Amino acid sequence: MERNVKYLIIGAGISGLTFANYADGDYLIVEKEDEVGGYCRTIKEKDYVWDYAGHFFHFSTDEFKKRFIDSVDEDEIIYKDKNTKIIYKGELVDYPFQTNIHQLEKSEFIDCLYDLFHKEEKEEYDNFLDMLYGKFGKSIVEKFLKPYNEKLYAVDLTTLDKDAMGRFFPYADIPAIIDNMKANKDSTSYNNSFLYPRSGAGSFIQILYDALDKEKVLLNHVVDKIDRANKKVILNDGSEISYEYLINTSPLNRFLTLFDEEKMHELQSRLSYNKVLVFNLGFNKKSKYTKEHWFYIPDKKINFYRIGFYDNILDADKLSMYIEIGYSKDAVVTQGMIDEQLRLTLENLLKLGIIDEETKLEAHSTILMDPAYVHINSETDAQITELKKNLADENIYTIGRYGAWTYCSMEDSMIAAKNLAEKLKDN
Repeated sequence: MERNVKYLIIGAGISGLTFANYADGDYLIVEKEDEVGGYCRTIKEKDYVWDYAGHFFHFSTDEFKKRFIDSVDEDEIIYKDKNTKIIYKGELVDYPFQTNIHQLEKSEFIDCLYDLFHKEEKEEYDNFLDMLYGKFGKSIVEKFLKPYNEKLYAVDLTTLDKDAMGRFFPYADIPAIIDNMKANKDSTSYNNSFLYPRSGAGSFIQILYDALDKEKVLLNHVVDKIDRANKKVILNDGSEISYEYLINTSPLNRFLTLFDEEKMHELQSRLSYNKVLVFNLGFNKKSKYTKEHWFYIPDKKINFYRIGFYDNILDADKLSMYIEIGYSKDAVVTQGMIDEQLRLTLENLLKLGIIDEETKLEAHSTILMDPAYVHINSETDAQITELKKNLADENIYTIGRYGAWTYCSMEDSMIAAKNLAEKLKDN
């Protein structure tokens, strides 16, 4: 099979589907899975609704918010004010840790406050960990920020750029921290409220998919090679597709391997990221925690770094959770390891009081996100920026959270995809 298209899109996740929605019609999406959605897919098993990972929508633009909300019944959308906690030494502390140190035991509060006032700020920080110490002081960093982020990123924090999390990191200065001791209201996070569809995040993806011509979405196909010189790709079935514009939304570390070019492979080997093992768990009854949406766990003795409560978001009558466990990019996660992590997870949920002896697991699913969180550092970031510029000169664009190799929201990815589609139409 040989085809010619104006826009060849690799990946039918949220970025690829959004681009196609705003393109001028002559497109083809190549997707390796048997369904669209990427990491925004939803799993439904028995009484439980789970996403591939915890996806909660924080729309800042009216256009996308209106498009989704107007496409579903009003009672299908749930609105929530975020209720998140940190499990610290057996007690619950409001998130973020740095603005709620007054909730700690007195001696720990004094340690945090003292180190906060005596922190050594710098004009320029060398890396992410250096920035944490400079902005928050030793105690806040070593009690929560360092152990939690080491569990999350599964990497030496000195290898991350100082701005690795961008606007998503809850920065707070001393006045804000002091003010919160009385106001007790988090004003530092970007997502203090969110909405969620009762049918899961995949229902929003379905809206994007339903607007497309299904004949232009090629499922169960993989791009094996990109021939830049002749502006075509070769698929795993041997067919060739010629393009005018190539739009990649697949992970950059995989996209780079499609070029038969050493410099691409060299950059690919330097990209850093983690993997996340996700367990979706459904139990026979509620937890004693009925209002909280997710917990952060910095304790290195506990195998997971974050857990979320779908049942408290969906107002369901049985405990439904997601569990996240971080691994390095080089970790080989075997079925034996997955089985052991599930055993440890149930053991630790019991230890933390999330479940009790009468709580029984009724259903579960396992997902390995690879990659999960990309690691931003200044050296590879500069190389990626140069790469994108050079590729754009040849009408090749790589977008989305993983295609652009950045830390951003789902809405950010949609905005970038829409803007690129409209820019190319104008051309």
